[in-house]
Parts: sequence; C-alpha cells; structure tokens
Amino acid sequence: MTPMPERTSEQRAEALDKALATRRERARLRAALKDRQLHPVEVIAGAADNPVWRSVKVLWLLEAVPGLGPIRAERLMDTLGIAQSRRLQGLGERQRAALIESLEARS
Repeated sequence: MTPMPERTSEQRAEALDKALATRRERARLRAALKDRQLHPVEVIAGAADNPVWRSVKVLWLLEAVPGLGPIRAERLMDTLGIAQSRRLQGLGERQRAALIESLEARS
C-alpha cells in the first residue's frame, strides 16, 4: 500500500473549503426537504447534474423526508432491494424507478 502523498498547505485549505461547501449544501438540502420546499423525487432526478446530490446516501435522503423516520426509511429500502450504503449515483434504473414511484405514492 502506498502512503498518502504530502499535500501543500494550499491543497489542504482547498480540500477543507470544498468539504465545508459540501456540508453546507447538504444542510440546505435537508432543510429544504424538511420544509417541503423540495420533493425528494426532484433530488433523485437532479442528482445526475448536481455532484453534491449525487453523493448523498439514499437512506440519508429518505430520513430527511417528513413522515419517514429511520425505521420507515430502512423498511422502504429493504422492500425495494436497495442496500443501506447505496448513494443516489449508485442506484440502478429499476431501483431509481421503484424509489420514485414509492415516494410519489406517499405524496
């Protein structure tokens, strides 16, 4: 295993800024979902164009939906055959379609 290459202080600062921006975007996303300003289907559909949304775990997204807590989110994922570690970018076409259908039925 090769050791991690040393980063310059500028590279570290850039990585920290990028991580902070990602955390802020996820916090805005969670707030918008909880306030019903954004529907989870919009997030799933927009994940292809948004790198932050693309990297969000499906379980995290479902837990942010009002009325779906951790237990219901896990049950829904089990029912649809989606692993709890799966991210939006890793969903297959059938999984994505089934998830969208389930979320639209809840609306």
